[in-house]
Amino acid sequence: MGGASDRRDVQPGAAGRAPAADRPETVRNVVLVGHSGAGKTTLVEALALAAGAVNRAGRVEDGGSVSDHDEIEQRQQRSVQLSLVPVEWGGIKVNLLDTPGYADFVGELRAGLRAADAALFVVSAAQDGEGIGGATRMVWEECAAVGMPRAVVVTHLESARAGFEETAAQCAAELGGDDPDAVLPLYLPVHGPAGPDGHAPVTGLAGLLSRKVYDYASGERREAEPGPGLLPELTQARNRLIEGIIAESEDETLMDRYLGGEEIDVKTLITDLERAVARGTFYPVLPAAPAADGARHGLGTLELLELVTGGFPTPLEREVPAVTSPDGGSEPGLACDPAGPLAAEVVKTSSDPYVGRISLVRVFSGTLRPDETVHVSGHGMEDRGHEDHDVEERVGALSSPFGKLQRPVPSAAAGDLVCVAKLSRAETGDTLSAKDHPLLMEPWQMPDPLLPVAIEAHSKADEDKLSQGLSRLVAEDPTMRLEQNQDTRQVVLWCMGEAHADVALERLRGRYGVRVDTVPYKVPLRETFGASAAARGRHVKQSGGHGQFAICDIEVEPLPVGSGIEFVDKVIGGAVPRQFIPSVEKGVRAQAARGVALGFPVVDIRVTLVDGKAHSVDSSDAAFQTAGALALREAAAGARIHLLEPVAEVTVMVPDAYVGPVMSDLSGRRGRVLGTEQAPGGRSLIRAEVPEIEIGRYAVDLRSLSHGTGRFGRRYARHEPMPPQLAAKLREQQDEEAHAHAR
Repeated sequence: MGGASDRRDVQPGAAGRAPAADRPETVRNVVLVGHSGAGKTTLVEALALAAGAVNRAGRVEDGGSVSDHDEIEQRQQRSVQLSLVPVEWGGIKVNLLDTPGYADFVGELRAGLRAADAALFVVSAAQDGEGIGGATRMVWEECAAVGMPRAVVVTHLESARAGFEETAAQCAAELGGDDPDAVLPLYLPVHGPAGPDGHAPVTGLAGLLSRKVYDYASGERREAEPGPGLLPELTQARNRLIEGIIAESEDETLMDRYLGGEEIDVKTLITDLERAVARGTFYPVLPAAPAADGARHGLGTLELLELVTGGFPTPLEREVPAVTSPDGGSEPGLACDPAGPLAAEVVKTSSDPYVGRISLVRVFSGTLRPDETVHVSGHGMEDRGHEDHDVEERVGALSSPFGKLQRPVPSAAAGDLVCVAKLSRAETGDTLSAKDHPLLMEPWQMPDPLLPVAIEAHSKADEDKLSQGLSRLVAEDPTMRLEQNQDTRQVVLWCMGEAHADVALERLRGRYGVRVDTVPYKVPLRETFGASAAARGRHVKQSGGHGQFAICDIEVEPLPVGSGIEFVDKVIGGAVPRQFIPSVEKGVRAQAARGVALGFPVVDIRVTLVDGKAHSVDSSDAAFQTAGALALREAAAGARIHLLEPVAEVTVMVPDAYVGPVMSDLSGRRGRVLGTEQAPGGRSLIRAEVPEIEIGRYAVDLRSLSHGTGRFGRRYARHEPMPPQLAAKLREQQDEEAHAHAR
């Protein structure tokens, strides 16, 4: 850390060896956050190389590679899932959690935040001033809300358009909030001679605290003295950094001594810096670049490892999530103690075609061992297709992942991350605890999936495997919701966005061998009567043996929205025998469920049975059910039938700059804006009521409209009459589909 390397025995780990940690103080859990393309995965690979976890070809001794991604990631050229890469540095095990940068996979990001104790925000310097996106700022604020320590890594310094100083200043302005002096560089890039194109490559770093230059031009870090041309810039940045560190120091005399002209000892500054970083009150900025071909060390990788191992907190310094008993009873708070009660959490679930289900687990308390029986508790998310869990399972082999390889480990102590094989019932978010002391951890916040994708099995063979494939798919991904809509008879996957949906369908096909076709999503409409009507239902058939005879006269009148269906008996004189009146009602309600115009359920009517006829021999329950259904259809044939569409209460949270465009867009969707409220952080909350048929793709459209900074929620409010012109258009579409099927 510009002088931190002399405080410990800094030795890289051995390639091919799985890092081990039996004490929480020897573990650092770090999640890498940043927009897609910022270079998170490249940085993880560079850190693995610098730590000796891989050789210069990017491989470990047993043939694995940190770059071994699944087929979907290789095909799409981007990360779509959380991945763990453990490395060892200076006797410290560093669990690097690489997260997808694309907004559709925010569930993987949230899982990474849950498993980590600190975050590295990766920002590209080659984005023409757009290195920090709105989504990155939102995650920064999430980390701030829970006090998670953070640092910033500026990448893509090799680009001709890169500007570290400008990017660092932007980080201070946009991430520092009220205290931009808490987001400051620890190093400045040192540039070599300019090439023919005029671009001067970054060849080293100048440590602001140590006042040394760390030259990477040879592929190894070499220490040198700064040249005279660098001193003015270095001194100015150093003074600002020292003032920022002192402002966060617990030593209240330090600022007075500094202002009085005293030279503060570098070791004192580093100690205070590391404490401030671990507390989450100071956020250092470091430049980094991958190693050149044949080089051992990437620019800034050693400095970053020193920061992570020296400045980021141990699991002992982070609060363990609250626990209860599975039945909701209170439990005392836990500490990160390997000898304490077992409390671990599944933060990711995946399937391997050879090994089966693999669960990535963060152990918060106690020690997890292979072949022991644990209790699995889950909160259950039935609305998302996840069952509640309260079962016991036997833990399979424990392993440490590296790319596609799983290297065995004997146990996992509190504070560590480990992969567990063959947990057949445990899903993402479930708690693992001792079978004689079951616990349930407080769940982490998971966003709602708001993009519906209706699917059908491609063939009969696929239909037989669809249910099992879908259940496995949602078990891996709690941001996905499975719905089997009884009204529209559609199977619907609710996803975070189009990319999320594409990955889900590709996994269904490639991993579970289930091919599906997407079909237009149907909004559950309703039908109702626009005016009163009367009709007779006559079901009379004569054949050999007993015939069928049932006649009923009904009156239908519309009711207010939300009334449902009322059935009233006003038969006089026993025209319809008492035992058959429930049969008429049953037939009416069955027909109402099937619809009378376009096949949508009928609601908000009162059906009054006023008269009818029966036969002493040929009348039956089935006959009067049929007559009741016919009567409702006949009444509808001579009446105005209105279509009712569902209306949702929508809340949209956006930065103030996008309030106007968002409100205009909602109005264009036939929405009624109910009002706006100011929210913290320069945001506004917009409340509106919008027909659900208009917001099927709103998850995608809002992201585009707000440049990834908007969020929205929706809740069913009621059904309302659809405008006549839209209802007529829908009728035309259904007629065309019916004719097409007939052909």
